Amino acid sequence: MLIVLTGIDGSGKTTAANALVSGLQLGGTKALLLSNHAARRRLSLLSAKYGWQLPPRVADAIETTVRIFNVLVSHVRAHRFGGTVVMDRHLYCQLALRKANGLRRGILLPWLLERLPEPDLVIYFDVDPQHAYQRVLARGTDKESLRDLQDFRAAYRSLPEYSGFVEVDANGTPGEVLERLSGVVAAAGMPVPAVAGGTTPATSEANE
Repeated sequence: MLIVLTGIDGSGKTTAANALVSGLQLGGTKALLLSNHAARRRLSLLSAKYGWQLPPRVADAIETTVRIFNVLVSHVRAHRFGGTVVMDRHLYCQLALRKANGLRRGILLPWLLERLPEPDLVIYFDVDPQHAYQRVLARGTDKESLRDLQDFRAAYRSLPEYSGFVEVDANGTPGEVLERLSGVVAAAGMPVPAVAGGTTPATSEANE
């Protein structure tokens, strides 16, 4: 089983990914978390430290290279793993970033998506950009503005691949988001994560 989590910065996908994998393992399911980052946070910190701003095309070239490398390595590891694999981010994220920055989709990323194993479930964490912005500010390690997040969300929703995504309402506490995520996973016929105490999260009516 391969589950991919996507969403704008501040949507809580990394927190949820960790909680999902921990819950699956607690419930006796063999599960692995893999991160497909693009070094955006490191580039942001370096830019702030040295006071320079990379041109969008240069930043995209670096991020795309790092993202592709991580995705390819993750798929190799997923192929060798006999259990449920949760990927935090994927190539969809880079396509959305390109769209948000006014860059073309290009040929390589769509070509790779057609040839890599198709995920069993691609989940998009939909969050109010204002809510996400407050989370980003609290984190203190990113430079995204509210407008950046609004553009990023619009870019995700305009992707041709978006019609195959399953939305999860990512507004709310980590526990509430995990409950919604668990409902989506259960509805897809996948193992349901357990929580502390040996129970499974309740499925809300909205997810049934």
